[in-house]
Amino acid sequence: MSVSSYLARRAAQKERVRILYRRALKDTLNWAVHRHLFYQDASELREKFDANKHVEDLDTIDRLIADGEASYNKWRHPDPYIVPWAPSGSKFTRNPKPPEGVEIVYDYGLENNS
Repeated sequence: MSVSSYLARRAAQKERVRILYRRALKDTLNWAVHRHLFYQDASELREKFDANKHVEDLDTIDRLIADGEASYNKWRHPDPYIVPWAPSGSKFTRNPKPPEGVEIVYDYGLENNS
């Protein structure tokens, strides 16, 4: 294997690990009811990732990443927290336009004494 292909594969693996760690960390926040529980779970997650930091074999790294992604997909939260203003959030398009044919009167309560 040439040096450039080795470096390209390692860079791709590092990116996949980074993305997997960030997704798993965000999903840990979905499972934690209180912040102190999240900190404990986040530390355990970090220890799992740090345990395999020393691995150098490219095929072993690919297998570890695939196992981690499979584990993430298996234990992913079924109803993740979505910030209210994001698409699918609780406030996203909270006040949609009224349907056709419905008239809204905005001058309620005004007296016309003309």
